[in-house]
Amino acid sequence: MELVEHLITHYGYIAVFLMLTLGIVGLPIPDEVLMTLIGYFTHVGTLNYELAIVISFTGALLGMMISYLIGRKAGRPFIDKYGKWVGLKEKRMDKVETWMKKYGPYSLILGYFIPGVRHVTCYFSGIIRMSLKKYLLFVAIGAFLWCFVFITIGRIAGVIRF
Repeated sequence: MELVEHLITHYGYIAVFLMLTLGIVGLPIPDEVLMTLIGYFTHVGTLNYELAIVISFTGALLGMMISYLIGRKAGRPFIDKYGKWVGLKEKRMDKVETWMKKYGPYSLILGYFIPGVRHVTCYFSGIIRMSLKKYLLFVAIGAFLWCFVFITIGRIAGVIRF
């Protein structure tokens, strides 16, 4: 966390944007902790609260778009080739596809609040070729709520030092 704190204090909003984009794509960045830390920095005046939400939202949204596009372009061929090694055989993929078509948009909103799920739902949305318009609508709602909630928690709990 010291590295994350260092990056934010030295590079500000650019660090926030890049860490969130890369974290959403799947790099091992503790997104919830990062968002809470951003909220803390808004409490102490290092970052502006409203701008931090906008930059975080934009970074999260870009990460979700990259994940969707990877899933759309490379996901199905990758799963067809390597899925059997991780339990994603054709029968299970059919179940996932049926589930995503029924609940996928809502899982994009709720999935933000469950570590690991937000990454998978984006890739699978691309794999099942969810319409881009529908995807963007639900992922934007989820991203905004997620950013607002965690940054606000960090701001309110600003007396806690990370």
